[in-house]
Amino acid sequence: MASLPVIVVHGGAGNIPRARESMSSAGVREAAKAGYVCLQAGGSAMDAVVEAVTLLENNPTFNAGRGSVLTQKGTVEMDAIVMDGRTLASGAVSAVRRIANPVQLARLVMDKTSHLCLTAEGASQFARNMGIPEVQEESLITEYSIMRWRKNLSPDANPVESHMGKMGTVGAVAVDLQGNIACATSTGGMLNKMEGRVGDTPCIGCGAYADNKLGAVSPTGHGEAIMKVTLSRLILFYMEQGKSVREAADMGLAYMWDRVQGRGGVVVVDPKGEWVARFNSLQMAWAAAQGGQLHYGMYGEEHFTRDIQEQKEPEPQSQEAHSPTRSTDTHTDTQ
Repeated sequence: MASLPVIVVHGGAGNIPRARESMSSAGVREAAKAGYVCLQAGGSAMDAVVEAVTLLENNPTFNAGRGSVLTQKGTVEMDAIVMDGRTLASGAVSAVRRIANPVQLARLVMDKTSHLCLTAEGASQFARNMGIPEVQEESLITEYSIMRWRKNLSPDANPVESHMGKMGTVGAVAVDLQGNIACATSTGGMLNKMEGRVGDTPCIGCGAYADNKLGAVSPTGHGEAIMKVTLSRLILFYMEQGKSVREAADMGLAYMWDRVQGRGGVVVVDPKGEWVARFNSLQMAWAAAQGGQLHYGMYGEEHFTRDIQEQKEPEPQSQEAHSPTRSTDTHTDTQ
């Protein structure tokens, strides 16, 4: 039986190197726990998803905030979005530079302007007006990002494979104690992208969607593919037709693959607190907190559960009884 509150986070779909798997899993677990603490204290779903995504932006393991991938010219341009399911209010920023936490700036766009999205220099000016300090660009760039940038400067590099290669967009969905729903997504974008390229993340209905009547979705994957099928809203459309969160997520990912050969993943929640983390890539680091339990996984056959209060993490044990029946298609069954 689902319970409230609940938060589900992801750290990006793709192929995560073995050496970085533990860091990715630990990062999403920490973010889920932080968001859950916020919810338990009576915080709103919006507060919780922004808190969770802020932690992921501050973690250099992920492609968001510090740790973002680089453009062709070796710079950092980031996108972020938030959406409030209670009112359908949304705020987004795109191609922003020298901002430590784009998700917080996106929330300010929602709260302090009549617009849905600000971009590039306009977003930077707004940040200054709101008192958000600029940071040195070097503080957002990691040695790992530089290595990947250099490796993929070759004209023979496949941009889709490069983007899906090692780490990805981060995001969260949540339902609070009052039953209100919210989502947030943040990304450094596609590896070695052209300057000014904007992907799905700041586009409402693509990189995020939340509606108290239906649920919320935060996706990750190849942005151009996600935009072509408006993945987040598509999944909620299936839920509007009566599909479960699992069925709707699978149908959306299958449609994206069938139509544009797009790989990626999603975290989805409905108003009752039912949730899934689904993907058709090799991996997606994800974690969820609900009913005092922490759920997490990375591969398609993984769903681990432990008490959220445990200080020392035990050796993970798969929770087959909690997971849905395994499917034989390319989608995972990690609720």
